[in-house]
Amino acid sequence: MRPATSAKAGQDKSCLRQVFQKNRNLDHCKRISNPFWLRHALCIRLGDETSRGVDPLHKDSAPADRISFLLNGRQVTVAPEVSPASNLLDWLRGPAGLSGTKEGCAEGDCGACTVVLEQPGGERTPINACLMLLGQMHGRAVRTVEGLRSAEGGAHAVAEVMAAANATQCGFCTPGIVMSAWAHVRQGGDVHEALAGNLCRCTGYRPIIEAFAAMSDDGATPPELPEAAAAYFASEGCQFHLPTSMAALLALRVAHPKALLLAGGTDLGLLVSEGRKLLPEIICLLDVPELQRMVPRDDGIQIGAAVPYERLLRYLDAHPDDTMAPLAALLSRLGSRQIRGMGTLGGNLGTASPTLLALGATVTLRGPSGARTMPVEDFLIGYRQNALAADEIIESVFLPRPPVGALFVCEKISKRHDQDIATVGAALLVELVDGKVSRVRLAFGGMGPKAARATAAEAVLQGAAWSEANVERAAVALAQDFAPLTDLRGTDLYRRIVAANLLRRFWWRHARPDLALEPHAVLTEGV
Repeated sequence: MRPATSAKAGQDKSCLRQVFQKNRNLDHCKRISNPFWLRHALCIRLGDETSRGVDPLHKDSAPADRISFLLNGRQVTVAPEVSPASNLLDWLRGPAGLSGTKEGCAEGDCGACTVVLEQPGGERTPINACLMLLGQMHGRAVRTVEGLRSAEGGAHAVAEVMAAANATQCGFCTPGIVMSAWAHVRQGGDVHEALAGNLCRCTGYRPIIEAFAAMSDDGATPPELPEAAAAYFASEGCQFHLPTSMAALLALRVAHPKALLLAGGTDLGLLVSEGRKLLPEIICLLDVPELQRMVPRDDGIQIGAAVPYERLLRYLDAHPDDTMAPLAALLSRLGSRQIRGMGTLGGNLGTASPTLLALGATVTLRGPSGARTMPVEDFLIGYRQNALAADEIIESVFLPRPPVGALFVCEKISKRHDQDIATVGAALLVELVDGKVSRVRLAFGGMGPKAARATAAEAVLQGAAWSEANVERAAVALAQDFAPLTDLRGTDLYRRIVAANLLRRFWWRHARPDLALEPHAVLTEGV
């Protein structure tokens, strides 16, 4: 039965029909008779004609640019009335008429909307289309499930293998899994990690994993993309700026201090996909070269604010280092490949991992008057609050390398191993000289409004013998450091107990490395 719609929804449909009729695309008019699709299409109706603005930095009130990118190997240009702040998924399923990409959760968890960014170097990056804004797509290349075909135009080898392995049942999640598979055969790695961002409720993962193991790379040629050029997109109620230099970015920041800064969009994208909010002004950071740099140093890594987590993880995997291994292991559990392909360290500083505090990471901020550098723990001043001035941007984060021989561990306690927010996180660093603690940094997340160091527990260990008894004293002292809240992920008492046990486990990890200290560590093959 078709659900009833309100008078407001009827008005919205009428407005949207007019928009689509201007494009002479009547198929879309039919689609908006479905209230479920209407909810997603509303993102292109942003305000009225009087709210349209012209950016003062664009000379002579020049007309806005048009969003253009490669879609399944063909150049496409987005209609000017479509908001650059609408998401890729809505556009694919609406104006583009490509409904193979599905929506499940609208928050980047289920993977039904997985599409793949094709890089000029041949890399394939799976992303969640529900979180990617259209303005971010300008000058890039994306492939959807409709774009996977054999040379003869039939089913692609990835789809053939999935079908032969009985790796699909209801089929709703299959397009997203197929796209993750197509990226995985090129990128490689652990199949379970590749599937961590794809939820399948009915098939079961065994045949899917078997299908992944039987796949091979199709050798498809990487796309040729134009050199990045500055762009400005505007629709009713929305301005979207895409600078390509630090100077242009800072000028835009001064001219538009209230504009949202957008890098990957794994957080901001939720305002559109889940909150259905209208974003009036955005400055996108993806094409500023200074923010995409990653500079390894002897004492650590300088990471540009717009470098995605996946690039950092690939670097750590390609340059194995025992001192950074705990960080690499933690990053592999951060969201999913889709989230790591979009999310950035700079963009997520507002909810920074305790790892940054334990390592003594610093953040460099840049504004019109120059750059300033401060410890990350000073940059974070409260829940989603930081020390960034209205005319500044985050330029980079320096991640120090733990000293050789230091005891370092990163912990994440969550309801699920993958794709889950930590109930309690911890990053613990201890340096020893002659069996005594010469330096200690114990940082915890999920224990208050922001990640913070456990200064009372650190005071117990500093200068003391590294012993089980002293670690127990420090675990008790944690009660002085934190007053955690109770929420759906855990009570305050649970968090206190977990934090203390993580400190105890830190001792046992190094005192008895032969012990299996995680439940999944005791599983044997075939169990």
